[in-house]
Amino acid sequence: MISKDMTKMTMAAGAAALAATTAMAAPDTAAVDKALASLKTYDWGADRKTLDPIDQAINATHGDTDARKALEKSLVDTLSDGISRSAQDYVCRRLRIVGTSQSINALAALLADEKTSSIARYALGRIPGRKATAALRKALPKVDNTLKPGLIGSLGIRRDRMSVKPIAKLLSDSDSQVAQAAAHSLGLIATPGAAKALSGFAKKAPATMKLPVADACLICAEQLLADGKKSEAVALYQDLKSDDQPKQVKVAAMKGLLIAATKS
Repeated sequence: MISKDMTKMTMAAGAAALAATTAMAAPDTAAVDKALASLKTYDWGADRKTLDPIDQAINATHGDTDARKALEKSLVDTLSDGISRSAQDYVCRRLRIVGTSQSINALAALLADEKTSSIARYALGRIPGRKATAALRKALPKVDNTLKPGLIGSLGIRRDRMSVKPIAKLLSDSDSQVAQAAAHSLGLIATPGAAKALSGFAKKAPATMKLPVADACLICAEQLLADGKKSEAVALYQDLKSDDQPKQVKVAAMKGLLIAATKS
C-alpha cells in the first residue's frame, strides 16, 4: 500500500515538474517580436539584454521543428532590413545554431562583403547539405584574395569534390596565403582528383610552396588510405620519398607506406 502511494506521489511530482518545465520553456512571443524589431536599430554599445528573448526562444524551441523554422525565418528576414554590422554578427551567430537550408541564400549574399564574409561562412559551416556547399563554392570566384583563403578552407573542411578543379588552379596563385590554403584544402578533400592535382603541382612547385604541398600530400594520403583508396595513397607516399624532400617529410612518407602495407 505504501509502495503504491509513493508511486502515485512520484508520478504526480513528475507530471508537475514537466508542466512547470513546459511553461518555463514556452517562448514569450511578444518579447521575441520586440527583440527582433530592435535589431533594426541595434549597434555596437547597445544593451545586449534587449536581445535576450531571442536567445531564450532558441533554447525553448529546441526539439520543436516548426517553432525553430519560424524563428529562423524571422532571423533571416532581418538580414534584408539593412541592419548594422553588429546586428548582422548577432544574427549570423544565431543562425549557426538554428540555421537550415532556408538560411542559405541570405547568408550567401554576405559572403562577398569583407565585413560580413567570415561570419556568414561561420554560419554556413554548420548547415549540412549540398546547397550550403554550393553557396560557398559559387562565392569563391567572386571574392578578392583577402577572403579567398577562408572560403577555400571551408570547402576543404566540407571535402567538396566539385571544388577540386577551381581550387587546384589557385595552387600557383601569386598570393602565398591563397596558394597555401589551396594546397591544404586539396589535402583535406582527399579524392583521387585532389591527389592528382597535388602530385602534379608538387613536381613544379616553387621553393616557397614545396613544404606546404608536401604537408598537404601527407594529409591527403592519410585520408585516402582511411577511405580505402590504398593505391592512390601509396603513390603519394612514394612521391614524398624523393631526395628533394625534407627529412621529416620522407620519414612521414615511410611511416605511411608501412601502415599502407598492413592494409588489405
